[in-house]
Amino acid sequence: MSTAPRHDEILQIAKEVLGELTGAAPQGVARGLITQAEVRAAKDRGETTLHVDANAIVTPLGRDTAWDLGITIHVAGRAQPVTTSSSPQAADAGPAPRHSGQVVAVGADHGGFELKQRIKQHLQRSGLRVLDAGTHSKDSCDYPDLAAAVAKAVALGEAGWGILVDGAGIGSCMAANKVPGVLAATCHDVATAQNSREHNGANVLCLGTGSLPGDAALQVVDAWLDTPFGGGRHGRRVNKIKALERSFSR
Repeated sequence: MSTAPRHDEILQIAKEVLGELTGAAPQGVARGLITQAEVRAAKDRGETTLHVDANAIVTPLGRDTAWDLGITIHVAGRAQPVTTSSSPQAADAGPAPRHSGQVVAVGADHGGFELKQRIKQHLQRSGLRVLDAGTHSKDSCDYPDLAAAVAKAVALGEAGWGILVDGAGIGSCMAANKVPGVLAATCHDVATAQNSREHNGANVLCLGTGSLPGDAALQVVDAWLDTPFGGGRHGRRVNKIKALERSFSR
């Protein structure tokens, strides 16, 4: 019989740890990790605004669910709410990853290890903060495990962005997109990297060593990092992608 912890147990542990780190919040103010479950609970209580502690982490799916249910998330000390029922997150133009001030999580399987190391150094030299989710050697490993590590870091707010490397950039992309809140895109050149950001609001970039030698890969990474999300009509279309995800997450 398996003794591995279930997803809900892991989530509860994460909430407890975050609660300890963020400290006590005023009565009626949520703290720790704010997921779609907390948003739905607020809806069930008949609330239209969910007040959140300044140190709380609101997951992307939590934000999207709030918009979907007409719940405003208001962060303590912030003049403007995080979400309102009339202003879905994805509809707004967003900053380029490089200028967002957020951490970039990087990960790769054994086939992408060397390129991942090079990308990591490239990011650090440009002044970006990096979370290395592994792998940490060329020993054989499974790409879904590394994709999950990076995708979860993005979904839970530990990183704002993710970069994954494997042989083709396809398997890691498939795995990452199974994590709610992640929009992963496999890019093969500068044009697809820019498109994935401007048109699709991708928050995870997937690269394949088989189609991108090192220098070309760094050019793709830079193009992706430097491209903001366009918003407008692109936001409307990304909202529909997010709505599909929410419809299967109820």
